[in-house]
Amino acid sequence: MSTDGLRAIVTGSASGLGAATALKLSGPGAKLVINYASSKDDAEAVATQCRAAGAEVVVVQGDVSRDEDCKRITAAAAAWGGLDVLVNNAGATKHVEHALLDQLSAEDFQRIYGVNTIGPFQMVRAARSLLEAGANERGRASAVVNVSSIAGLTGIGSSIAYVASKGALNAITLSLARALAPLIRVNAVCPGYIDTPWFEKGRGVEGANRVRDMVKQKVALKVASGPQDIAGLVCFLAGPQSGHMTGELVRMDAGMHLVT
Repeated sequence: MSTDGLRAIVTGSASGLGAATALKLSGPGAKLVINYASSKDDAEAVATQCRAAGAEVVVVQGDVSRDEDCKRITAAAAAWGGLDVLVNNAGATKHVEHALLDQLSAEDFQRIYGVNTIGPFQMVRAARSLLEAGANERGRASAVVNVSSIAGLTGIGSSIAYVASKGALNAITLSLARALAPLIRVNAVCPGYIDTPWFEKGRGVEGANRVRDMVKQKVALKVASGPQDIAGLVCFLAGPQSGHMTGELVRMDAGMHLVT
């Protein structure tokens, strides 16, 4: 994937999959918006690596559950005249065993939906004119990649609220793919387990280690996928190689779905 002239926004790119995606999109001639909600130092560290790879980078704080923040994140790319790629990666969850219904409140659902479901919709709405401008300039559709999860396909995951938010994001992906064609392609990647600090924050170090070991024993390929493994698929969906794909929910879970 050539980065020369590439213009992209990656939300939630201070760490994990977002950071790995931003780094893969970096290169001579690339222009990137790195977004973070609270971890400024981590975002600046990612930006430094992207700049070292040859990219022009703008770092923008913003919570995608807030429409005004989505508009501000997108405005950072306005000077480029258009956008080629929007990666909706920012995510939130609460780690709760599915049977423990009393441990999820309405407020938990609202917060998780706000980031995982409403946030991507608001980002697409805010970026639409720039993505259409990029498509008209390039003569090919711009790309939106929603980072979903197999949770939204299978009903497993860190909590029922998270599962529901990703299922809704999958449905939004299909609707937006219809509504925004032919100038904008909209696809989603549905990873399984990704080995990131996400699990340590939610379950502690010991809990995260148990999850990692369980995944490696359980999945067909006997591996724990890292951010860089999934970032390759995100960049494929963002690039011209997938130019005839839209409305797809692409699963990448090391064979977790094969386990009965």
